[in-house]
Amino acid sequence: MVGEGVLLECLQNNEVSKVLSISRRSCGIKNPKLKELLVSDFTKLQDFENDIKGYNACFYCAGISSAGMAEEKYHYITFDTTIAFAKALLQANPDIVFCFVSGRSTDSTEQGKTMWARVKGKTENALKEMPFKSEYNFRPAGMLPFSEQKNAKAIYKFIVKLIRLFAPASVLTLSEIGKAMINVVKKNYHQNILEVKDIKALAQ
Repeated sequence: MVGEGVLLECLQNNEVSKVLSISRRSCGIKNPKLKELLVSDFTKLQDFENDIKGYNACFYCAGISSAGMAEEKYHYITFDTTIAFAKALLQANPDIVFCFVSGRSTDSTEQGKTMWARVKGKTENALKEMPFKSEYNFRPAGMLPFSEQKNAKAIYKFIVKLIRLFAPASVLTLSEIGKAMINVVKKNYHQNILEVKDIKALAQ
């Protein structure tokens, strides 16, 4: 859902001239800006080095819910896969900006009781140490999708709209997240962890 929303913002944003969507299946969108690269295993991205060269930024939105998942499997998907992907991308584009979608309450200490927060924190910390031009960790909470999104469940939209009624400061639109990513590549930011208020500010 997040990747689809960020993609839609990039395609309609005049600051973006070209988009390469790397995914396991086609997004089903036709646009002159868009090129797709279908990769069945993100840990093998180095096999596609010639396809991924020539880009200024990566907006890494892949992820999965930890609900009912063993830590070992969640760690492989969230940490191992992300870091392998990032290393291959960095090899092909040494001057690239990397934006990672993490989540509010991510645990930077890697010591807390909440499994997903520890693993996300470990991933953020590892990405921070890699020699990108710059690296940013986005920590959204509730996210409202574009109306035309296919990968957004009606019940999720309803719940987030309810949250926005009572806690509007904790809800972002996916358009805002996409705009903030584009703007942080252009303008930079004074810190690499972006909470909801930082994302909102950057989206302006």
